[in-house]
Amino acid sequence: MDKSSLGGALLAVSGIGIGLVLEGGKLIQMIQPTAALIVFGGTIGAVMIQFPLATIIEAAKQLRNVFTYKESTSSQLVSDLIRLAQKARKDGLLSLDADLEAVADPFMKKSLMLAIDGTEPDELRDLMSQELLLLAEREEQVPKVFEAAGGFAPTIGIIGAVLGLIQVMQRLENINEVGKGIAVAFVATIYGVGSANILFLPAAGKLKIRLRERQQIREMTLEAVASILEGINPRALESKLGGYIEHGVEVQLQRPVYQ
Repeated sequence: MDKSSLGGALLAVSGIGIGLVLEGGKLIQMIQPTAALIVFGGTIGAVMIQFPLATIIEAAKQLRNVFTYKESTSSQLVSDLIRLAQKARKDGLLSLDADLEAVADPFMKKSLMLAIDGTEPDELRDLMSQELLLLAEREEQVPKVFEAAGGFAPTIGIIGAVLGLIQVMQRLENINEVGKGIAVAFVATIYGVGSANILFLPAAGKLKIRLRERQQIREMTLEAVASILEGINPRALESKLGGYIEHGVEVQLQRPVYQ
């Protein structure tokens, strides 16, 4: 559970809701299914035009990570890598083959497999650096989905408001209903602006942070495996990996390194 995301969402929604009530409004006034259908249906449709369906499905899956992210500090990963370095130094690089089955992280597993198969350190770095770039390019599409939604939603909210006003203008003979109709029409604008600034754009920002954290994990893993292949002293490796943590954020893992 990400307390920051949940707390921020609750604070934002509560602040807006309490402000509405203090101004004499009613929360039920904000419940307009038609406006929600226009804004969210239109936004999702626009996003589907811009991005492939597979990317949108992946973005929908990643949305839960904004609120339910499993935190695990990188210190455990460092410990695992140092243990592998100690084993390789003591029993030889081929002894790490027995540990491959327990490695859950695909990037780390592939790096170790290449190292065990006799790949040269520089070649390993080149191959896995290319892998890093490909993974980054693919994963960077997910935050862009939410950024696009954050751009479309306010505009479609305005479209919803205009549609509502058109209906109001057709019933001007009943002047008592005009005010209520205008108020309802502008709920679509609230939905559009609110969803963009409370959900879509913040989610994009949080996912970008998570993406960078995963990239740091992979960079650190690659450097560790290449260093193990070069026969680095485990204590020197510990010092090198410590630099990744000291000069960056305390990175978090989406999955355990070992099953």
